[in-house]
Amino acid sequence: MGTKRERQSALLRVVTSTDIDTQYQLIDELKKMGIESTQATMSRDIRELNLIKELTPSGLHKYTVSDRPDTHNYKSRLRSIFKESVISYANAQNIVVIKTLPGLAPAACGAIDSMAIQNIVGSIAGDDTGFLAMEDITSAERFCEEIEEMLK
Repeated sequence: MGTKRERQSALLRVVTSTDIDTQYQLIDELKKMGIESTQATMSRDIRELNLIKELTPSGLHKYTVSDRPDTHNYKSRLRSIFKESVISYANAQNIVVIKTLPGLAPAACGAIDSMAIQNIVGSIAGDDTGFLAMEDITSAERFCEEIEEMLK
């Protein structure tokens, strides 16, 4: 079955790469990856990862990471997504570079963007790397310290 962290990381990968409409489809996708899950566990994971359903341009619904700031405590939401996806981080001057598991940089950067954290000018995410532009070097260093605390 794997650990909770492995299951939730796989869930984030599925949600960010595939349009999934139901919990049962999510369970099936995880099963294809060798991860067994129950509907109750899936429901808890969805809540903990702050996943919501959104309307796609084609008129269907799909699960996605919520960007609504009022749905969860910022720190716990960021900590949850980071713990599930971040492999490493470092600052280079006023840029914070975040390395994630494959496919999870958009989720990690999206979580950060939705939290309106002070001193972040903007972010850009590839597949497994996110770049956060900070206002200055001190802000980048402080944010790296915050990341360290979140990953404990």
